[in-house]
Amino acid sequence: MRMWKVHPSLLCNKHLLGEHVEMHMFAGSIRCGKSVKGYIENDLLEPQNIKKRHDMLAQEMINRGMHHETPLFITHAGGWPDHHMDEENSVQELRYRCTDCKERIDRAIMQEVICEAH
Repeated sequence: MRMWKVHPSLLCNKHLLGEHVEMHMFAGSIRCGKSVKGYIENDLLEPQNIKKRHDMLAQEMINRGMHHETPLFITHAGGWPDHHMDEENSVQELRYRCTDCKERIDRAIMQEVICEAH
């Protein structure tokens, strides 16, 4: 499980849906009192942002014409400390792991460069 910390529009469908499920799994683990310490220590989770991230992923699913019928209910992330992931590491790891996400990320970078040039 992990939080990618990449803008949801850059995720392929597989990673978009997978991360959505994982936000529910993290919330469930925290509700049941299970430790997420290892995920935080390994820079895979910002517990304070599980709900926000879930909602961003759900909105992207809707934007792509997918159905979303699983709201996420979580209070503060079980007293876990706030953690801020390294976004650049997440982007690079995702580009390495998934050719579809790499194409989406590279296309977004090229569009940004082209827009800045005009």
